[in-house]
Amino acid sequence: MRSAFRFASLAAASIGAFAVTMPAMAADWKPTRPVEFVVTAGPGGGTDQFARVVQAVVQKHKLMPVPIIVTNKGGGAGSEALVYLQSSEGDPTRLVFSTNLAYLMPMITKVGYQIENMTPIAIMAADEFLLWSNADGPYQDVKSLLDAARAKPGSIKVGGAQSKDTDHILTRQIEMATDVKVTYVPFKSGGEVAAQLSGGHVDANLNNPSENVSHWRAGKVQPLCVFTKERMTIAGKVHGDKGFADVPTCHESGIAIETFNMPRTVWAAGGLTPEQAKYYEDVMAKVREQPEFKAWIERGLQTEMFLTGQALKDYIVADGNKNKAQFEKDGWLVKD
Repeated sequence: MRSAFRFASLAAASIGAFAVTMPAMAADWKPTRPVEFVVTAGPGGGTDQFARVVQAVVQKHKLMPVPIIVTNKGGGAGSEALVYLQSSEGDPTRLVFSTNLAYLMPMITKVGYQIENMTPIAIMAADEFLLWSNADGPYQDVKSLLDAARAKPGSIKVGGAQSKDTDHILTRQIEMATDVKVTYVPFKSGGEVAAQLSGGHVDANLNNPSENVSHWRAGKVQPLCVFTKERMTIAGKVHGDKGFADVPTCHESGIAIETFNMPRTVWAAGGLTPEQAKYYEDVMAKVREQPEFKAWIERGLQTEMFLTGQALKDYIVADGNKNKAQFEKDGWLVKD
């Protein structure tokens, strides 16, 4: 009897120790194979720079115990990378670097993935957007541009990167908010859009600060307003006595859009354990605290924005629903 009691006691103790040890072991998960950072764009663009600066920070500060390989899969407007990730169900050694188009694109075009099958890891920063005009053109403020658009619907040409992309979405929001009609002209990239405005081939564009700043510095373009709640706090002058801090918000300039930006997102495959997802969330949290990452944000004139966990999921749902309502109104929703 005494032996049976002793065996039961030992068994209970072993089970208790196992129960305590298992969560600790799970919480200590880390990759043991090289991790692949997959970019939803070609080399050299904003998303590629985003992934590579995270790679550099992780490796310099030894935030992960394994090497990181960056690969570019920009085909299908970035959908190739997400199809690749979807095929990696349960594989915790691949991360995709994208924007909010990761969850908006399936609404407006047929793609080979479902965003619900992915694991959202983080939003790391946000690109702000400004309304710009040619510095030597007739539109020196928002009012003169909108007045011209109202006087002759469709006469104002607004350049943007791609069709049904972020720039096109914002252009439609401006039209709806101000009851004007413009002609949207898509180009291949924000850099090409900047050159077109600088050369006077379009009347306006909706580039983010980093895409147009060199043309502003050269006196070729000028910012009319920024789509933020408050004026930007970027210090310094860009051209003459003007800098980003002097640019009025679009809301105060007569466009009833309080904010519009493009978040930089990180995704993992579906089927990860909570511990694996949390590991990458923690890595990204450490990355954003490093001086090199802060310098990248400052260089790109971006806004700090960091979301993980439930706050990130809530943001994706809210942003997706808001854009879906607009896509439905414009007839952009993909048909089954």
